[in-house]
Amino acid sequence: MNKIYTIFLLIAVSTSLVTAQNSKTKKADKLYDQLAYTDAAAAYQKLLKRGNGDLYVFERLANSYFFINDTKKAATYYKRVVKSKKANSESVYNYAQSLKANGKFSEYNTWMKKFAEMKPDDTRAKDFMKNPNYVPQMMDKMARYSAENMEELNSEYADFGGIMFGKDFYFASGRNEKRKKYQWNEEPFLDIYKATDVGGTIKNAVLLEGDVNTKYHESNAVVSADGKRLYFDRNDYFEGDYDKSEEGVNQINLYYAEMIAGKGWSGVVSADFNNNEYSVGHPALSPDGKTLYFVSDMPGGKGMSDIYKASIMADGTLGAPQRLGDNINTEGKELFPFVDSNGTIYFSSDGHLGIGGLDVFYAEASGSDFGGVNNMGAGVNSASDDFAYKYDVASERGYVSSNRTGGKGSDDMYIVKPVDIPCEVTINVQVVSKLTNTPIAGARVDLYDAMQNRLSSKTSDAKGNVAFKAECDKEHEVQAVLANFESSATAVASANDEKVNAIINLSPIEEIIVDDKVVLNSILFDLDKSNIKPQAAFELDKVVSIMNKYPKMEIAIASHTDFRGKDSYNVNLSERRAQSTLQYIISKDIAANRLSAKGYGETQPVVACGVNCTEEQNQKNRRSEFTITKR
Repeated sequence: MNKIYTIFLLIAVSTSLVTAQNSKTKKADKLYDQLAYTDAAAAYQKLLKRGNGDLYVFERLANSYFFINDTKKAATYYKRVVKSKKANSESVYNYAQSLKANGKFSEYNTWMKKFAEMKPDDTRAKDFMKNPNYVPQMMDKMARYSAENMEELNSEYADFGGIMFGKDFYFASGRNEKRKKYQWNEEPFLDIYKATDVGGTIKNAVLLEGDVNTKYHESNAVVSADGKRLYFDRNDYFEGDYDKSEEGVNQINLYYAEMIAGKGWSGVVSADFNNNEYSVGHPALSPDGKTLYFVSDMPGGKGMSDIYKASIMADGTLGAPQRLGDNINTEGKELFPFVDSNGTIYFSSDGHLGIGGLDVFYAEASGSDFGGVNNMGAGVNSASDDFAYKYDVASERGYVSSNRTGGKGSDDMYIVKPVDIPCEVTINVQVVSKLTNTPIAGARVDLYDAMQNRLSSKTSDAKGNVAFKAECDKEHEVQAVLANFESSATAVASANDEKVNAIINLSPIEEIIVDDKVVLNSILFDLDKSNIKPQAAFELDKVVSIMNKYPKMEIAIASHTDFRGKDSYNVNLSERRAQSTLQYIISKDIAANRLSAKGYGETQPVVACGVNCTEEQNQKNRRSEFTITKR
């Protein structure tokens, strides 16, 4: 977003290495603190030209570019910052995101691993360490959606958040040149507009009638099912009062208005949980109209902004906010929720694993909550910011906003349609006990392709069953993981039939304990590499399972190489592999003080054959061992 007032970034701007200002940076700091990032960047650049560059200036300059989505310039200055021992974890994370946005995936991996070392308990670090090579894997997947620019409607300014209600299309835009410019991105303040579907084309945008729009920001409109109430967000400006926090920041608040004949949307009401000290916005409604979802950076949240919900009472008032679970919210930013008629929630996030800045994710309804989070994939998502996704189940049409390349303005709206998949096969999987041959419920079942890219994950039902959609004529593998059981996998041969069946047998986890060792299949690494591959992760999940079952168990990880290569190189390589193994297990919520890791190089061979080893002997020597040091 360029930055279309994602106000919830406000908490992120206070992460500087040094907080003290001085006379040299005073002017630039004032612009920065006012969120005038375009002007602030220019002011910090002047300081650099005068020879007044230090880590404080470089970080604030990098942040300024990052917040206005100039990731190339942001990466240039973050690079100077992250080399310092004083660099904070968010600067490292932002640097990694900037690299990813510019297609530098290898460097992205390097700095995300550094971030994981600094913040091993951070959800973003844990998710990344589970699959460090996810970006190219995700981008290689077949796109299931196409996105077409709404050229008839978009302008040279920010246009976003489009949502259909009947024949009407509500969206936010900075095209009203009568408004003064917002310092963040030097575009006019936003208003809410309404356009019309004319023969399948949405056009003829006009300012929303009523008293919703003011001289400040209004955005993110959503209409109740009966068409009588409109929820939206706005700068903290109500009944003529423009309020600021104690730090001088004007927050975003949530409001609603009623449709009044002849007056349009009028009688604006401020939500009871609005506050001068934090922001509340991005409203969305449940299918039955009884729940309001929204975003806030209020105290007590998990990340920079979280998604909340509140009940809508019979009299129209709003109940107390409740934060959604940690499966949805991360330490990053969760924004722009939307719930379709099936109860599936869509939202944007930079905390979950994505392919760009903000990506669109979804989670299907699960009782009164939501299930696992999934990335919408290419088409909906791009290397840029993708957000404010709305989806109509009946028409299978969606709308996404994005600042991807090729648009008309800073942010554009796109129509999203499904792409026909040439051929699909349904893989029916049943998970059963190897001992009793009875179904096992609650197992996580993963679908992999022949290159060990994880394509999907599901949970077995009461009969032990899950079903996956996969490409025809492709080999696949299904793996099952469940606490207290040894993980197992089954190959699925290529097929072009409509359905193919597979069975996965699980054995009790105790079977992998032999004397004082946890015995796994070989933990495989690529030549000269230390990253955890999917097959290695599959084996290491068994260690996680046994340590979860025995919470007092402690394990020493030892990594060994064969005799090929120099002694010193092999010691360093084995140490990197041992540490990668340890980090992966920690990422699965195993306490770090229960693990130790050391690389021994070629000093402790199973077969002392030196340079005369056969390939079989090299494989025996090239191993990882897991010794139980405490039960």
